Amino acid sequence: MGRMNTGEPPFDVAALRRYLQDHIDGLGPKLTAVPFAGGQSNPTYLLSDGSRRFVLRKKPNGQLLPSAHAVDREYRVIRALHGSAVPVARPICICEDPAVIGTLFYAMEFVEGRIFWDPALPELSGPERRALYDDVNRMVAALHSLRPDEVGLADYGREGQFLQRQVARWTRQYEASETTPIEAMHRLAAWMPAQIPGRQGHGIVHGDLRLDNMIFHPKEPRVIALIDWELSTLGDPLADLAYHMLPWRLTAQEFRGMAGSDLRQLEIPGEREYLARWCERTGSDPVPEEVWNFYLVYNLFRLAAILQGIAKRADDGTAASATARETGAKARPIADIAWALARQRLGAA
Repeated sequence: MGRMNTGEPPFDVAALRRYLQDHIDGLGPKLTAVPFAGGQSNPTYLLSDGSRRFVLRKKPNGQLLPSAHAVDREYRVIRALHGSAVPVARPICICEDPAVIGTLFYAMEFVEGRIFWDPALPELSGPERRALYDDVNRMVAALHSLRPDEVGLADYGREGQFLQRQVARWTRQYEASETTPIEAMHRLAAWMPAQIPGRQGHGIVHGDLRLDNMIFHPKEPRVIALIDWELSTLGDPLADLAYHMLPWRLTAQEFRGMAGSDLRQLEIPGEREYLARWCERTGSDPVPEEVWNFYLVYNLFRLAAILQGIAKRADDGTAASATARETGAKARPIADIAWALARQRLGAA
């Protein structure tokens, strides 16, 4: 599922094994837990009993922001989607008793496959890149086409006013984690509420549709599991898609992007082509450019708020990753990009 760290996990593995043996038939007598590298939010561990492998996701230790690190919601949605057109890891169990390993956690199957960290996909050939992005587009459209009530998620989030609530939520999250004030974030928070498009869609949104939250078949350009559902809810699928498509607007240095690359030469679809294909697959109307630009600005603001949360956890010493401080430092330049786009494309003053 990803790169591994070394070191002992900060919890009682024997206690974990005692709990899991009631949920996994034939669990071996010795359990090991090795942390994955790369995650910034919920600590994630590869478990092994010597013959089989599983994955554990837990809340971080320490004081947490309200509504953050919702691994219980994450477990609910993968349980609901297992067996649907959206591939997810098989859920095993959830433990809400912090006495077992210190925080709430859940376990799921380990999915053997590839994870790509660079959206330009330097490991692949041109035809493989095109095929892979087409399958990602297909999977994302399948998610956004699901009806929440048909998979038992009708009450997974509120309907209506999604962007209004999200702008308010991420404004609060940013303010709660602000270390040094970022002027662009304050300007965006004041400007966005009056600019929200009147018509919004409603469906299941993942909330963090980055390429590295997808596990691909070991050899085929095909998604076999979408992971990291902690930000999922019911909301506007177009907002989810715009976040997924930020790599078309950001460079690798700014944040895991591919802006500035020759996409035609790489055989990666351009932004408008990729968006149009999603519209076709979901049966959505074409998206006007000014509407699309607002969704991009909102998602850059949201990304900056998430990054600022990482920066705050780095300051507090509760971040899951050793690179948290470096990642969190990207909040300010991302916010500046969002405000520049708002001024350039949407006439922000």
